[in-house]
Amino acid sequence: MSEPNPDPNPTRLPVATGRRCVTAVWQTLAGRRGLLLLAAVISAGAAALELVTPALLGTIVDDISDGGDHRPVWLYGALIAVAIVAASALSVLGVWLASRVLERLLATLRERLVTTALRLPQERVERSGTGDLISRASDDVAQVSEALSQVLPSLSRTVFTIGLTLVGLFLLDWRFGVVFLVAVPLYWLSLRWYIRLAPPLYAAERAAFGTRAHHLLSALKGLDTVLAYRLSGWHGVRTATASWAVATWALRARTVQTMFTWRIDLSFAVAVCVVLFTGYGLVDANAVTVGAATTAVLYFLRLQGPLRGLMMEIDTLQAAAASLARVIGVTDLAEDADGADGAEAQDVPDDAAAAAAASAASGVHLDAVSFAYQDGAPVLHDLTLTIPAGQRVAVVGTSGAGKTTLAALIAGIHRPTTGSVDAPVNTMLVSQETHVFSGTLRDNLTLAAPGRDDAALVDALHRTGAGGLLEELPDGLDSPLGAQGHPLSAAQEQHLALTRLLIADPDLVILDEATAEAGSSQAAVLDRAADVALQGRTGVVIAHRLSQAAVCDRVVVMEHGVVQEDGTHDDLVAAGGPYARLWAAWNANR
Repeated sequence: MSEPNPDPNPTRLPVATGRRCVTAVWQTLAGRRGLLLLAAVISAGAAALELVTPALLGTIVDDISDGGDHRPVWLYGALIAVAIVAASALSVLGVWLASRVLERLLATLRERLVTTALRLPQERVERSGTGDLISRASDDVAQVSEALSQVLPSLSRTVFTIGLTLVGLFLLDWRFGVVFLVAVPLYWLSLRWYIRLAPPLYAAERAAFGTRAHHLLSALKGLDTVLAYRLSGWHGVRTATASWAVATWALRARTVQTMFTWRIDLSFAVAVCVVLFTGYGLVDANAVTVGAATTAVLYFLRLQGPLRGLMMEIDTLQAAAASLARVIGVTDLAEDADGADGAEAQDVPDDAAAAAAASAASGVHLDAVSFAYQDGAPVLHDLTLTIPAGQRVAVVGTSGAGKTTLAALIAGIHRPTTGSVDAPVNTMLVSQETHVFSGTLRDNLTLAAPGRDDAALVDALHRTGAGGLLEELPDGLDSPLGAQGHPLSAAQEQHLALTRLLIADPDLVILDEATAEAGSSQAAVLDRAADVALQGRTGVVIAHRLSQAAVCDRVVVMEHGVVQEDGTHDDLVAAGGPYARLWAAWNANR
């Protein structure tokens, strides 16, 4: 079986090395390592108590073999019962303590992942595939959660059980201990064979999960386009191919796992046969008693579960390690970004930084900007544009002219391929694709400004003309919205987004067809809401309807990634150029 390439796509989000994973986990455990050590000691005590039952059973065999007057059997039974209860209690306590520490570790990793994901540039996420990030935040976190909460506590107990059993075998007779040590290479060879094959398979399986999630999300996100252009079949084939890749990697991983299990069972069968023959020889030579030989065999039989569990838990840990590397690969991006930002800030001279700040404060400036998406043709070509502070500029043009790309560059979502973009830091973009979060109306509004009180929220709703929403919702600001709450129409969702913008009070507002979903009955209402949100601010309006452009201070006409015309509405109509033709066509179709 050839070793696969776990992720042939170099544009994906990074995957951390094994050493980096160990370092990150150790750092995250700071302040809780002592509690984890205590849990390990308690688990060791539980493992030691579990050796009492085989030892007492061997003593009973010796008592019966001697035929003399010995302790009553009920006493042995009582000791065994006490040992079992005590071992169970310590085992539960050890697992509980370890689980508390490890669940906190998992919660910290999950919070770092979400925080980093929210801070990642959209361009970086899109280049790697949205599905890859979502797969890491869901499937990979679940895989790590299972390992931390279930596998690691039992794994520590298994290790102590094996170690203490080995000590017990040596105490019975050193030759029993040697038999165990001789059997160890059989397990080691099986484990080594497995470790050589399994990690790349699990890494490839996790990457395949990300690819499948990306294809599914792409189809669902653009469902209207898929249906309009009858691309359902093509997307179905692509998703099916990605799903089959997941199944293929999973089948290969399960095949290796099955072969690994067979090797474990064979190794155990060989070890038990050897200890039986060793015990028979030692009893025949009067080197040990029958009870001691019985205890040794019981020790070995008792190891079957822990040894098999250890090997299978290593299997689970291999999958979890691949997932952990993908999770930490994302969380490390936050540190890299902070370091890069710091280095970049140090390299900028004071006068240049002051000039950039002044430029951003005075409005928007694009200097010789060109942009191309990953492996795509250029969308913008050597574009230079200045928008003074407080000016409202409409950007119009045919579909594919580069309007949305321009908005994304000004908003900082994408970085220009060449040239520079200066814009206020406090910038908000409202696009055609609005989102209602699961929560109350108040929650959806205060996302923009957490400190705002109810009076300010109600005032903003009335200013944008969305006051009727309060009357429609049964509990006002406390009404739940989102998937499980009160449903909103597309126009209401956009109205909510514009109100949220007003509450946030940014310096620069970018409306990328933010009222495009409105029907004729709602168009005027949303246009008035947008006008309120833009008052007193620098505004860039990607106009879906030319009536929006007509009320702006200035109109920029784009085509094929360049500016064709730039001027006021009246001047451009009088010039009789491309904008005048668009305006005439717009009025003819109204």
